[in-house]
Formats: sequence, C-alpha cells, structure tokens
Amino acid sequence: MHIAIQGFEGSFHQVAARNYFGKQISIEACASFPELVRKVKAGGTVDAGLMAIENSIAGSILPNYSLLKNSGLHVIGEVYLQINQHLMVLPGQTIEDIREVHSHPMALLQCTDFLEQYPHIKLVETEDTALSAKHVRQKKLKATAAIAGKLAAEIFELDIIAPNIHTAKNNYTRFLAVSRNGMKTPEDANKSSVYFQTSNEKGSLARVLTQIAAEGINLSKIQSFPIPAKEWNYYFHADMEFESPDHFHRVLEKISPLTEHLTVLGIYRKGKTHS
Repeated sequence: MHIAIQGFEGSFHQVAARNYFGKQISIEACASFPELVRKVKAGGTVDAGLMAIENSIAGSILPNYSLLKNSGLHVIGEVYLQINQHLMVLPGQTIEDIREVHSHPMALLQCTDFLEQYPHIKLVETEDTALSAKHVRQKKLKATAAIAGKLAAEIFELDIIAPNIHTAKNNYTRFLAVSRNGMKTPEDANKSSVYFQTSNEKGSLARVLTQIAAEGINLSKIQSFPIPAKEWNYYFHADMEFESPDHFHRVLEKISPLTEHLTVLGIYRKGKTHS
C-alpha cells in the first residue's frame, strides 16, 4: 500500500503508519495536513492516509478536526504511538563534540530538561524531526546533533548517543487512518467518530449526552467548534466507544432526532498503543 503521511521519511507519522498498515508500505510524504487530505481524496497512487489528531500532552490538533470534517474522507481506524525522542549524530561523534542541536520546536521543548544540562549547545528550530536527521547525514554535519525518533536514526545511519531524552515519559499521539472510499464495518468494531450540531436552545447538548450515557456508551472525546456562518452556534466532534456496531446504531437512533447534520465519519476498532 502507498500511504500519505504528514512529514518526511523517518518521521513519527511513518512509524505510526507502519504500525497500522504494516512495514511493507511505501509512503507519500506531504509537507502539510491539507496536502495529505488532497492526495488521499485524489486517489491515484495513494491508497490511504494517516494523520495525527491529538496528543496526550499538547491536546487536540484543532485544525485537523475541521480539515477532516470538510474533507469527505472516511475514518477507517486509529493507532496510538508513544513519542520517544533520541539525540543522534554522525558515527564517531560524542556529546562533547556537539555545538548545535537541530529539531522541530515541539521536540526541542519536549527535551528541555536534558538540553539545559548543556548550556553551550545552540538550539536550532527546523520544520521536522526526521528532516533534521536527514540533513545531519546528507550534509555530514559534524558538531551537530538531531533530535528524532529511532526510525530516523536507522534510515539515515546515525548513532543515538542519548536515548529517550524527552522529559515526559507519558507522551502519546493518536493518529487516524483515513481513506477516500471507506471500508466495510468490521464485525468487532467498537469505536466511532461522528460530527453533529444541536439547536441553540438551553439543554440541547445535554439531552444528546444524556441519551449517549443512557445507552452505556463511553464518550471518549467531545470537541466543540464554532460554525462560521452562525454566531455563537457550534458543531461537535464526538468519539464513542461501544460493545458492538448494533449497540452504536441504537444510540444513533436515539440522538438523531436531537441533532442536526449528524455525520458518521467511520466505525472501526479501537486503536492499539505502540512504543
């Protein structure tokens, strides 16, 4: 399969895509999430896409929820990845040789406690963790290290001189697998992503949530977004966990009369966590 990801070869998106689709995939690197969505919608050589949607520390990637809602794509699954950051260099370099560390601003921020031990090292922000590793290899940058994942070190043949330098060890990112045509609902599906609106009346959202709870559904995520054409009106993204597809369809029947523009993005199996 040819899978569109945001980022470059060796990125955490590629690791997550391998975990979900299998290691034999090829990737279509995209500079942005809108580009990823465009390529999945266009079809052609791209079979599906994988996009980050939220992080256990940084929270929801809000633009991606809106992007997904307006894309017409289907959610076919999810995967969780533990984000482990490593310091990597050209073979033969040591921590004493390093004068600069290159990486994405978020990765640098995640490794603050480690980097503060070396005040003489200059921190250089780049557009991508894996791309930083690639540049160290291609440009033969001595005295320069990159912060990236293990796959980047393997692909670009760099030595990891300091593993797991991130401060927070419970850093996980959730990724959604998306496709143009969707797929048949798995018999063991136990999770769904939906969008809906409610009227701007007192208690309208509460009535929806009450029905979801009454059916024994676990609402694992609810995110509100303003509707641009209607001041102070909102639509909601909800992730629901349930026992079976029939269980989910029962709750849909209960909440449909209480909502507007109810859209099911996908019914799939709850994702596994990988390190």
